[in-house]
Amino acid sequence: MTNEYKKRRVVIAGGGTAGWMAAAALARTMGGSIELTLVESDAIGTIGVGESTIPPLVTYNRLLGIGEAEFMRATQATFKLGIEFENWKAEGERYFHSFGTTGRDHWSAGFQHFWLHGLDNGHGHSFDDYCIELQAARQSKFAHLPDDRINYAYQLDSSLYGAYLRRLAEADGARRVEGKIAEVQLHAETGHIASLLLESGQRIAGDLFLDCTGFRALLMEGALHVGYDDWTHYLPCDSAIAVQTASVRPPVPYTRAIAHDAGWQWRIPLQHRQGNGIVYCSRYLDRDRALDRLFSSIEGERLTEPNVIRFTTGARRKQWHRNCIAVGLSGGFMEPLESTSIHLIQRAILRLIRMLPMGEVSERDVAEFNDQQMTDMEQIRDFLILHYKATERRDSPFWRQCAAMEIPESLTQKIELFRETGRVFRKNEELFVENSWVQVMMGQGIIPRSYHPVATKLSGAELDHLLGSLRTNVAKTVAGLPDHHAYVARYCGAER
Repeated sequence: MTNEYKKRRVVIAGGGTAGWMAAAALARTMGGSIELTLVESDAIGTIGVGESTIPPLVTYNRLLGIGEAEFMRATQATFKLGIEFENWKAEGERYFHSFGTTGRDHWSAGFQHFWLHGLDNGHGHSFDDYCIELQAARQSKFAHLPDDRINYAYQLDSSLYGAYLRRLAEADGARRVEGKIAEVQLHAETGHIASLLLESGQRIAGDLFLDCTGFRALLMEGALHVGYDDWTHYLPCDSAIAVQTASVRPPVPYTRAIAHDAGWQWRIPLQHRQGNGIVYCSRYLDRDRALDRLFSSIEGERLTEPNVIRFTTGARRKQWHRNCIAVGLSGGFMEPLESTSIHLIQRAILRLIRMLPMGEVSERDVAEFNDQQMTDMEQIRDFLILHYKATERRDSPFWRQCAAMEIPESLTQKIELFRETGRVFRKNEELFVENSWVQVMMGQGIIPRSYHPVATKLSGAELDHLLGSLRTNVAKTVAGLPDHHAYVARYCGAER
């Protein structure tokens, strides 16, 4: 073993949320042990619509030592307790996927088993009544609670987040180079990326390259040709249009996902504006009609021109190939239904930091990285498919296609296991926990036919006490919370 260590030259191609999240984390954690350069061009825009996030981002910011209130002011952020799904099971019906836990699990069985036993014994209260985050969201309340008893994420301006992270990264030693990439130059013998040639003629050499060039995937696909697995047969939406509007009411602590006859729409309230968008399948809805539908449903003055995005849901066949790692949209695209885009960026970055090579790239590291990344993406894919497949809607060709489509065996097993037994098992540290699957499956109309026998060990009085005390605790806690908008104004209110 040698004690000699040569600084690794890490080059990030592309800025935006992915590039600057990577730069900030690498510069903060690796310090002077690497030379970090980020190449981006002001002339190239970013997608910039990743406004809704999930709770792991709270941990990511803490790992970087980011002060929450300062970050929220800088990004005009509000708190997010979950997502309300409207018209997904059937038109006119809604359910809520919260970030919290529901009730109290037993080591042998989740709370849903006790709730289901309660239904059989005359307890008519909704599953929703046992979740603090869900009830707080419905009443538009929020506060930090002791012992992190309330789980939350953020609704933020991703462009402002990228700019905020840029300041952190540059303060920690990251170097930014302005310019368009004209050519990705490969090493003649190894096929590894040797350097990026910019239109200006400047050459940026490196040992390790991160592809943060978005859908273009200039390095991973343009130069290394790793291939792409198309998942459109599972997730048929292929287009989105985003537009920002002025706020017309106080922001609520949740995102709305509103299904329509060819896809769905989002509404994401920030401090200074609202994000709006429509996601749709172009086979059933053309761009002009999608624009009309979006514009007819938004509230407030339009602040931006519509941003039209075409995409193919799927994953790059390799997320790390040779000396290049895909981060963000260059590695694949999961439609924004469950706000997982920024999370996948985060997972790739933290995984890379754990596997950062001391010397030459280890093919064992590459294989492990690719396996873990693909597992993440396939598990998220299955969770997204669930929303489309488990529906009672048959009112349009789009929904009839979704109801009839073949789905992965991994998802079939999850659905049928829950339908038959009420059980959900979390595998390989997957993102969505048991309560997430339970909320969405029951919200989409999948109600278990049976439950765990441990629930029947409670006497009638014990069951009454358990369910009653849990509901009382939720109601009492939520009653004591302040209004979300007022709390945001005090805690992290940003200048307009």
